[in-house]
Amino acid sequence: MTLVDDKRTLRSAMLAWRGALSDDERRAAAGGLLATWQCDLPFETPAVVSGFWPIKDEIDIRPLMIELHNVGCQLALPVVQDRGKPLLFRAWRPGDPLEQGVFGTLQPQAKRETLEPDALIVPMLACDEEGWRLGYGGGFYDRTLSGLRARRRVTAVGVGFDAQLVDDVPHGPDDQRLDWLLTDKRAYAFV
Repeated sequence: MTLVDDKRTLRSAMLAWRGALSDDERRAAAGGLLATWQCDLPFETPAVVSGFWPIKDEIDIRPLMIELHNVGCQLALPVVQDRGKPLLFRAWRPGDPLEQGVFGTLQPQAKRETLEPDALIVPMLACDEEGWRLGYGGGFYDRTLSGLRARRRVTAVGVGFDAQLVDDVPHGPDDQRLDWLLTDKRAYAFV
């Protein structure tokens, strides 16, 4: 099998697993994520932090983002510019209106300020103990992290359900490793 096939197989399995979670399991995980975060912060606050508005069956990080706002962080949400391009980040505060983006995403309005984050909260389908992350396959976060890391230090924090930590994530030369993993049960630094 090829790298693409290996990624496709794992992606399919993780999407099926995540899709089978109950609403109660999802609510508990969102609460667990916030509790884990408060025990072990992977970056100094205040900071400019990019989160994301959850889509599909992703873990709900909105309570976490509200907490980050409450401790003085400037928040941003990603905007997909086009295929093959890195993400853009626009300023966002809890309660700000959002507009429809691509792939079912919601994003801040175009009039909002563009920011460059110090830390990125990154969605994922799977992650292994070396920090390799599996996303949806568009490469947006990999391109973005590569560009940001070429200019400055940034912290990439993968977030998900604890069972999304797997033994091995197939990866190639264009993939970027995470610095931290944050789940509903643990915070884990990749060294």
